[in-house]
Amino acid sequence: MHPNAAFRSDADPLGFVAAHGFAHIFGATPAGPRVAHAPVLVQGGCILFHLARGNALAQHLDGLTALISVGGPGHYVSPNWYVQPANNVPTWNYQTVEIEGPVRALDMVALEALLNLSSATFEPRVGQDWTMAKMERPRAEAMMRAITGYCLTPTAIRTTCKASQNRSDADVAGVIAALERLGEHQGAAAIRKARP
Repeated sequence: MHPNAAFRSDADPLGFVAAHGFAHIFGATPAGPRVAHAPVLVQGGCILFHLARGNALAQHLDGLTALISVGGPGHYVSPNWYVQPANNVPTWNYQTVEIEGPVRALDMVALEALLNLSSATFEPRVGQDWTMAKMERPRAEAMMRAITGYCLTPTAIRTTCKASQNRSDADVAGVIAALERLGEHQGAAAIRKARP
């Protein structure tokens, strides 16, 4: 997380995680640090996800304290967009949530519930209606045996919403104008939203 307190976010971090739905999951293993990339769901204060059993992190997660990082859209900021470009350096505006906590593996019943929740959550986002019920049961069971479901219980949540909050009104106006010219309307909106 960014050390500048000006970039802390008051937004609902679990809501942010649920809206984005994809995370980097970090953990220490005997072979060194590893990261997995997986869709995540938020339910009952738990971050749910699944990994292929062959994933380098999967065999170590049960009982491990892990770190999940979910990043949102971001954009590069050129010093040329500021009032005094020669006195500044490039930077990057971004939003991210880090969640730390112990992980436990799910049994097969909970894994199937997770997979059903996953399709119920993500299928409507793309206008589709696929469910596991559309699979032949032996095939579904074979595929479930190839993955493991997990629940991370958050013990620490850290947020960053870096959106030029530390810049003057004139510098912010320059950044917003430049982003709008580039068609980065979402980045410009994020800056406007972050201004007091």
